[in-house]
Order: sequence, then C-alpha cells, then structure tokens
Amino acid sequence: MLTWQVRVDGPLIGADERLSRALVRPDRFSERLSDLGNIPVAVPVLGVALGWAAWRGRAAGRPRWWLPPVAGAVLMALVPALVVPLKLWTGRPGTPAVAPGTGYFPSGHTATAVVAYGAAVVVLLPLLRPAAARRWLVLAGTVLVLAVSYGLVRRGYHWPLDVAASWCLFGAGLCGLRLLPGHRRPRRREDRGPR
Repeated sequence: MLTWQVRVDGPLIGADERLSRALVRPDRFSERLSDLGNIPVAVPVLGVALGWAAWRGRAAGRPRWWLPPVAGAVLMALVPALVVPLKLWTGRPGTPAVAPGTGYFPSGHTATAVVAYGAAVVVLLPLLRPAAARRWLVLAGTVLVLAVSYGLVRRGYHWPLDVAASWCLFGAGLCGLRLLPGHRRPRRREDRGPR
C-alpha cells in the first residue's frame, strides 16, 4: 500500500510531507543515530550474532543448527536485492534537507537496521536462558531500529513513509525467520506438558 501511495502520489504523501516538516531538525545527534543503519556498523553486528548462534547451536548438537544463521545472512543479502529495484521503480525525491535527486523509497538504512539488529535478536533469542536476558535483547534490538529510524527522519535523510516501508518489508522477513525450523529453543523435559 505504501509503495502504491508513493507511485500514484496518493493522499498519504501529503500527510507524510507535513509530518516530515514537523519532525525535521537536522543536528549532529540525529545524524549519529542514522549512522547506526550504515552497512559498516550494522552488518558486523549481525555477523557476530550469526557466528555465535551457529557456534552455540553446533556445540549443543541442535538439529538444523545452521538454518537460522544461514537464513539471517540470506535475509541481509535480500536488502539490496529488494531495496535498489524499489528505489529505481518509485523514483521518490528526497526531503528538502537533502540534495535534489530520487531513489529515497524505501529507506535502505532502515532496511539494513531492521534486518541486522532484528535478525541478530531472532537468532540469539533461543540461546538465552534467563527471561530477563531475552527481554533485554529484544529491547536493545528494538531501540536500535527505532533510533536509526528516528535519526533518518529527524535529520531529513528520509520521509517517514520511506522508513515505514522498510519496517513493513523486512519486518515480514523477520517473522519468516522466526518461524524457521531449528529456531525454537528446545524445551526441557519438565516443561513438556501432556499431549
């Protein structure tokens, strides 16, 4: 729906532009937040998480231990494969805060952050035992994605709809990653209830 709105200059575009005008206040802090979505920052975080998940899964003898880390890597590879053609197809111009040009929809930085930090959370969750550690991991991943998103909009690098489109596109990919076999933590014998 968001892509359609951008392509046909639908009614959401006016609301998007008004919201952007209200939010854009370029500053150093918002620029630093948006930098957390850069490939040299986000992808190494994902790489470490995928490597650790593979090592721990293999060491524990988990069936299909390799599947979630490989799927996380494939999902990251899909970011440019999906974002670049969409940017070319929509040809959306940037905000007044950036140089004239097109190719701002969807946000590649947001997509990178959603996949890198989100997939790191998804593959690491089954490996953490204490519920508090699991909650902190989810909170940290969420805060990182929201920080990048806020920084991009506040700095004026992207319209809010650019960011929302990346959330939708790659949030769906994270849901698929979570459903993969081999992802769930094995239940302990005492956790198993009657069938």
